[in-house]
Amino acid sequence: MSTQVIDADFEALLEFLRASRAFDFTGYKRPSLQRRIAKRMHDVGIDSYTAYQDYLQVHPDEFKQLFDYILINVTGFFRDPQIWEYLIDEMVPEILSRKKGDGSIRAWSAGCASGEEAYSIAIALAEHLSSQAFLRQVKVYGTDIDEDALTQARVATYSARDVDAVPSKLREKYFDETANGYVFNRELRRSVIFGRHDVVQDAPLSRIDLLACRNTLMYMNAETQAKVMDRLRFALNSGGYLMLGKAELLFTQVPALTSVDLKRRIFMKAQEDQRRDRPAVDAILAGGGPERRGREPSIEAAFDALGIAQVVVNRDGRLVLANEAARSQFHVSPDAVGRPFRELELSYRPVELRSRIEEVVKSRRGTSIREIRWMQAPGQIRSLEMEVVPIVARGEAVGVAISFLDVTEQTRLKEDLEQSTHELETAMEELQSTNEELETTNEELQSTNEELETTNEELQSTNEELETMNEELQSTNEELSAVNQEMRIRGTQLDHANAFLRSVMRSVGSAVIVVDREHRVTAWNEIATELWGLREDEVRGRSLFGLDIGLPAEEVRQVIKRELAGAPDGRETTVMSVNRRGQSIVCRVKASALAGSDGEPDGVILRIDVVQESAPREAT
Repeated sequence: MSTQVIDADFEALLEFLRASRAFDFTGYKRPSLQRRIAKRMHDVGIDSYTAYQDYLQVHPDEFKQLFDYILINVTGFFRDPQIWEYLIDEMVPEILSRKKGDGSIRAWSAGCASGEEAYSIAIALAEHLSSQAFLRQVKVYGTDIDEDALTQARVATYSARDVDAVPSKLREKYFDETANGYVFNRELRRSVIFGRHDVVQDAPLSRIDLLACRNTLMYMNAETQAKVMDRLRFALNSGGYLMLGKAELLFTQVPALTSVDLKRRIFMKAQEDQRRDRPAVDAILAGGGPERRGREPSIEAAFDALGIAQVVVNRDGRLVLANEAARSQFHVSPDAVGRPFRELELSYRPVELRSRIEEVVKSRRGTSIREIRWMQAPGQIRSLEMEVVPIVARGEAVGVAISFLDVTEQTRLKEDLEQSTHELETAMEELQSTNEELETTNEELQSTNEELETTNEELQSTNEELETMNEELQSTNEELSAVNQEMRIRGTQLDHANAFLRSVMRSVGSAVIVVDREHRVTAWNEIATELWGLREDEVRGRSLFGLDIGLPAEEVRQVIKRELAGAPDGRETTVMSVNRRGQSIVCRVKASALAGSDGEPDGVILRIDVVQESAPREAT
């Protein structure tokens, strides 16, 4: 396999994520991880891991965006339907049969993302149980390291597209349609529990009957996969099922896990191995002491005919029997029978037996010795297995039987098989790594496709809104054009009216001043300008009594007040004033009320005529 180049800056970034946010990605495969992080760095305009680490320190909100890129939450209800059909039809009935009716059933969806898989497991179990039995017996645990995904899972509300893969019969049975989408059955929801859990770092759940960890391991390197698989094995009950993703296989040796359906990636934790019974040895010494020389010939012949080497030592530590295989294999002479066993080479070669014989006699329990390597002759190494079994007569240990099994050929075959298996595992790991990388890329593409579909829908919705707005703007524009045309007509009419009014004001022959109820000037004709030297634009909007034009304020104020009060007397008022040249003049003031739209006086029209002029006043 190719050696992976370690990027120190990238590894430093991973350590920073683990130290600052407790997300440990160091066990994930580097190519996929680097690709996802690089995509996020490109989006924020950063081109180095060191700079991105600095960016994360300055912008804490960026962590959430980064984790959304790394944690690819691609999931769905009943994903890979053939697996779920097998689960519902075969696995669940088997689990229920072992529970004998009322036993608790624990299921675990590890890496559940937004919860679809956990709810799919709940549905599969509920199909074989009544609602009361489900609530009483079943607990389904959904775990993930993405808190945002878990929050969505707890809400248990999904869009119509999310539940499209759920068969219509199950959708009607287990989901309630609301204005916000489809909500999983609230009654059964109480048995589905979600929580944050990192399968790499956290201790596993226990006593699990059904465990789904699908397309999670494929992001991890081989060492981390082996670590996680050992934890998943520990979590399972004996006979419990493990469901992996379609890109994942058990290529490492996982104790007690056997294949149920390799195509569907379903495995089972085998029943605990029972310690096999030791073969019993006839009480050869029963009925007489080990010193007896006259034995039954048939017993001697039968003992010699045994296919494995075997010797018997009495409780005094003397060799009392050695069959033909033992004498030939370990060079035990017939004269050795009756001698102390510890004096014989067999007592310490090929393995130390003296202490073990004493222990077996004392405890009255047999022992086994495996994988003994013995050089029988120069260049000839044999593999042996040994059994030391107590011989009990009349309730007490009277000796031990020692059996030697030559497993050289089996060991050689086993080593050859292990070597072939190792080579096969290496090749399969390379193939699996490639397959997982392809599946990872596929998941990333699927995630990107979903993002693009969402973006496309948003753009389509925005386009529809823009089209609606465009139609509204077009309608408004037409209305504005109509209003504008009307305003132009009105403006032309107003210009004509103003020209007519100015012509009237000029033809009156008197100075005309129009004021509103607050005495502000609203009209001022050219004769008034000629008389007092102020233009209309200079006086419009200003108080008549704030203008320095020589009119006696109090007298004019009284005239205006009477008109606004609606009590005109029809009289003309003669006042003394001063024109713009400083000449004293006598003016006749005639006031008329200006009626408003409600019929009430809205202002006063003052018409002022000069009736007498005098010479200019001399400066003093």
